[in-house]
Amino acid sequence: MLKEAYHPNAFLSDFRNIRLGLKARTKILTFLEEKSRADAKTIAKGTGLHYGVVIHHLKLLETEKIVERKGKRPHVWLLTGLGQKRLKY
Repeated sequence: MLKEAYHPNAFLSDFRNIRLGLKARTKILTFLEEKSRADAKTIAKGTGLHYGVVIHHLKLLETEKIVERKGKRPHVWLLTGLGQKRLKY
């Protein structure tokens, strides 16, 4: 049986890391790696997740300083560069 591959930054240190949360954060982080910056509505459309789910996980990732928001509403979210890097081979 194959294990699912999650983004290394999807794992949070202060919260329970359940499978659904890991999947959602992996989708969000992968989307932000490709687009470099986007608002929550664009992330929701691009990942197929509900807007509320995206906001919830972006705020969790913000507390871990993995992402940051810029500007006024609608906030633009971008990766900070902190955390583990994805291995590329």
